[in-house]
Amino acid sequence: MLVGSIILFVSILAGKASSRFGAPMLLFFLLVGMAFGTDGVGIEFDNFAAVQFVGMLSLSIILFSGGMDTSFSEVRPVLKEGVVLATLGVVLTTLFTGSIIYFVSGWLGAPIPFTLALLIAAVMSSTDSASVFAILRSKRVGLKENLRPLLELESGSNDPMAYILTVMLIQVNQGGGGEFLDVAFTFLKQMGVGALSGYLLGKGATIVVNRINIGNKSLYSVLLLSLVFFTASFTDLLGGNGYLAVYIAGIVMGNHKLSHKKTLATFLDGVTWLMQIVMFLMLGLLVNPHELKDVVFIGLIVGAAMIFLTRPLSVWLSLLPFKGLSTKARHYISWVGLRGAAPILFATYPKLAGLDPNNTIFNIVFFITIFSLVVQGTTVGGMARVLDVADKSPEKGFDIDLPDEVKAALTEVDIIEGGVRDGALLKDIKLPERTLVMMIRRGDKYIVPNGSTVLHRGDKLLLISEEIQVQAPQIQHREHIILWDSIKQFIKR
Repeated sequence: MLVGSIILFVSILAGKASSRFGAPMLLFFLLVGMAFGTDGVGIEFDNFAAVQFVGMLSLSIILFSGGMDTSFSEVRPVLKEGVVLATLGVVLTTLFTGSIIYFVSGWLGAPIPFTLALLIAAVMSSTDSASVFAILRSKRVGLKENLRPLLELESGSNDPMAYILTVMLIQVNQGGGGEFLDVAFTFLKQMGVGALSGYLLGKGATIVVNRINIGNKSLYSVLLLSLVFFTASFTDLLGGNGYLAVYIAGIVMGNHKLSHKKTLATFLDGVTWLMQIVMFLMLGLLVNPHELKDVVFIGLIVGAAMIFLTRPLSVWLSLLPFKGLSTKARHYISWVGLRGAAPILFATYPKLAGLDPNNTIFNIVFFITIFSLVVQGTTVGGMARVLDVADKSPEKGFDIDLPDEVKAALTEVDIIEGGVRDGALLKDIKLPERTLVMMIRRGDKYIVPNGSTVLHRGDKLLLISEEIQVQAPQIQHREHIILWDSIKQFIKR
């Protein structure tokens, strides 16, 4: 407990330092784990089975949390592109990268069978979004052309695809892959059952949370965890993909009205961070840095090929039918293909299956992940500006939610240019009936207003209304309403 608490504390400090360097927190968590491992402080840890179990729990929570934070209204315009990238894109990445691993290993004099090369590529075929958006938020960089929801959808839904390919290719390398039709049936069953189960169980979980009426509100968080683990394991029992199921269940629950949603979101965010840190630390502890020197050369070649060749080629081929994205946007999607915790976790599967007795596959995947995080992870914000897809992130609003028993609605309204003149008073503003201004945000300051409060353009107002559904009113000064009507008539003429 003492050692574990110290490692967690050091990890938090390292995560805090990561924003200063513009690097993903994941990289620092992995480095902390390596620092406390055999070649560092000296903690000996080689329990791949324990890491795989903890990783399965962690990935289930991480994917569910990502689904909960996904707004379907934002994802809908890029749904087709995201699904194609998360399926066809993963398959193409596996095929292209596997071919390069096969030829490079032969050129180096240590040939790897083609099916095993494909397995290594499948392990690394999924991307990591948590690091990407942590950097974007820290640098206050937004993205144009709906790139943020597209990348979120791709990274949240391509882990299940990589998992399916990994398991199927392990069976092939063990000599039990079966016929092509059997492989295709297994794939369709995993995806179909996973998607349907996630949707239905997400609907059911929403009904349970809203109707169970537990006296102790803290137990809702425990209930949510039980529903997440049930969704993943029950779907797996049915022969579907549990990772896909929890992600879809998260989207379903996150886009419905949910009792104690604010409390659940806060709890889930904390648990997600804890599970990520624990998983990354355990993965770091597994690695013996002195063994990485044996895979540096092939790791650099394959890592560079994935960044500059196989990922861009897979993205461009996958997005050929879609004409809505600009060339710069496609380049940026190609660049944001960071490898993360999922590839390292999936690398434990060949190890436990007896296909990686010397940890060669695990070390190659780990090295390429570090290489990707260093090269791509530190340049996410800069590349967005270079390709001119960066957009100013929206100003922070009000992180306030009302209890369920309060029958009222909160609405945020921006006072835009031309809405009011600087110096207008709050009492002169026309508001809907039974609506009050609770608070004003001006820059980083919060103001509790009264009728004589002076308003300025750019202020953000928090309104409370007795109505359950209230639309954001257009905030205008009474004198300016008359002036604006005159301007509109002049423009029409």
